[in-house]
Amino acid sequence: MSDFKLSSRSLGILETVDEEIQRVVKRAIEITIVDFGVSSGYRTAAEQHILFEKKLSRCDGYEKLSHHQSGRAVDLFACKKGSAVWDREHSALVAVAVMQAATEKNVRLKWGGFFNVFF
Repeated sequence: MSDFKLSSRSLGILETVDEEIQRVVKRAIEITIVDFGVSSGYRTAAEQHILFEKKLSRCDGYEKLSHHQSGRAVDLFACKKGSAVWDREHSALVAVAVMQAATEKNVRLKWGGFFNVFF
């Protein structure tokens, strides 16, 4: 059991997504060995399109929808000494905690980070 807790900001973002995803993330923070937070959850088509235009997503929000638009996705970030970090090691440890939590909760996940970072 970890000593980490989701911030009120992360919990607020988490409330915008599907309950299964919420349960997985809440379990993951209990078992993780690195701290993490939630940076985004549900997105409107317009919000998604802005990310597409900035080349931060392959989904334009209109013709190609993001899982964020259905509330079936969250973006997570690892924390080290209270600051967000995006390195491979910390991100992988967050992924491990989330995948373990998903297995425990019997929730099938598609982890986008695997496609963009790890392979």
